[in-house]
Amino acid sequence: MGASGWSYYVAYQPDLGTALDELQIRVFEEGDYWWAEPAEWGKSAKDFPNRPRTEEELWSSESVQECGTHSILDMHEIVQPGEKPDYGTVEPVSDAEALRCAGVTRLTRAHVAQIDGLAAQRWFGRCAVLHDDAGKPSEIYFWGFSGD
Repeated sequence: MGASGWSYYVAYQPDLGTALDELQIRVFEEGDYWWAEPAEWGKSAKDFPNRPRTEEELWSSESVQECGTHSILDMHEIVQPGEKPDYGTVEPVSDAEALRCAGVTRLTRAHVAQIDGLAAQRWFGRCAVLHDDAGKPSEIYFWGFSGD
């Protein structure tokens, strides 16, 4: 099957880890992920009434452990400044990266296409704080590639 790209926008909050946790809860509850057990391409978990009811149940499946969910559920933490990104982590866009890719340090939705290439490696995610027209943080953009 190969990896799948995914992206999400969430309301801004200063704690990126909490934003990730809340997004994952929403994605799981909505069934907006690929469920490896029935292995039916083109369908998401929401298409199956017998899908896992807990994340523990989801991740207890060997198929899911091997193939992932092709969603933000495959990420487990935000990389802190100075830490090296690792498998299953989400790295915030640095000011230097934003400046290099978009020419600004306060990114907006208009800059998303310019930073999308920063998430090119499978099983790694990125996130960026996006600002409104007044320059205030308004949302967080999460994106990446995962799944096999």
